[in-house]
Amino acid sequence: MTRLHKPLDPCFAERVRASFARQQAMALIGASMPVIEPGYTEIHLPRRADITQQHGYIHGGVVGMIADSAAGYAASTLTGADTEVLTVEYKLNLLAPAEGELLIAEGSVVRYGRTLIVTRAEVLAVNHGRKTACALMQQTIIAVHGRKEQSGQRSAS
Repeated sequence: MTRLHKPLDPCFAERVRASFARQQAMALIGASMPVIEPGYTEIHLPRRADITQQHGYIHGGVVGMIADSAAGYAASTLTGADTEVLTVEYKLNLLAPAEGELLIAEGSVVRYGRTLIVTRAEVLAVNHGRKTACALMQQTIIAVHGRKEQSGQRSAS
């Protein structure tokens, strides 16, 4: 797939990688982000028993988590260093059970605007080397200019 997006920040990959490392929710489920390109990221999630539902499939909420993050980080690859992204909404279609040894969420930018960014994600279940699309998501992101992520952990109140 040819990607025609040009990042505003030449250090986008390092910035996105550092942000992902601070995201405790992704660490909680055991996700990694091995691919970061302009307008595109991949999140990989190995199957673990503690993220499955009662039928043994990876839970749909977890599928939504990795789709949301993959597409959101795809948007972040194109923003300036002083801009953060937040999900405004997304629509997720679960196409097939999320079963296999690995899920791959491929996030990409459909349309980049200064304030709103439209993205998509496809989640593939890898089972014995065979990939099956298990979810498709479309998302709207808002770019928040002049705001930085919080460093450190929040305390419960």
